[in-house]
Amino acid sequence: MSARTVLPLVTAVTAVVVLATGCTSTKNTGSGGSGVALVKEGKLTTCTHLPYEPFQFRKDNKVVGFDVDIVDLVAKELGVTQEIVDTPFEGIQTGEDLNAGKCDLAAAGMTITAVREQNLDFSGPYFDATQALIAKKGSPYTSLASLKGKKLGVQQGTTGETYAKKNGAGVETVQFEDVALLLTAVKTGQVDAGINDNGVLFEYVRKNADTAVTAEFDTGEKYGIGVKTGNTALRQEIDKAVKAARADGRYDAIYKKWFPAAPKKQ
Repeated sequence: MSARTVLPLVTAVTAVVVLATGCTSTKNTGSGGSGVALVKEGKLTTCTHLPYEPFQFRKDNKVVGFDVDIVDLVAKELGVTQEIVDTPFEGIQTGEDLNAGKCDLAAAGMTITAVREQNLDFSGPYFDATQALIAKKGSPYTSLASLKGKKLGVQQGTTGETYAKKNGAGVETVQFEDVALLLTAVKTGQVDAGINDNGVLFEYVRKNADTAVTAEFDTGEKYGIGVKTGNTALRQEIDKAVKAARADGRYDAIYKKWFPAAPKKQ
């Protein structure tokens, strides 16, 4: 979830076990004549990977976050409710979950990349992101160069990992399966610093005063919502809902709700 995984296109399809009700493509009569077919009647099923606060995470036994609220806008336009499936990120960014009928769309803080565009179709960009460094407050690690000979935590298969390996000569990267483990490693000193998307890191620092975002890297990344290749009807509904929300102020309200300490408006 990131600037998330940028693994190569896989050729073997991983077997996915889903409920029978989730395998049938059902025309939704509540979609306002949009022609959108859904995998579960009356539901817009979203694949995501938890946790990735503030985009999607559990709070009071409910999945909430920026991405959740954005997809709720789409569900409302279709006259249905959102249902969220927590699944490994690899199956999301390779398009396997969408192809298997596990979900209608994927919203997981996912950067639009050329590799992923071979596996699925993206909505228009709905969030701007970039990579950033996080370290203990007062640490001297303010660049990749300053981490030469040191340990840098990366989330496995993310664009942050790719950026660090390409630009961090002499830096030892340590992989973590998810961002929660990475951030814990920074906080406990298991690694000297960590790299991930700036939105996630600024939110973590806001709640953990002993840490700090020490640098940002202008990677120009943009998040998109993924749909199965060729699902033009749903992709267009996503774009329409986001465009309307930007125009009438709902997008700004959602942004301020989840990024109260954001350094700049996205």
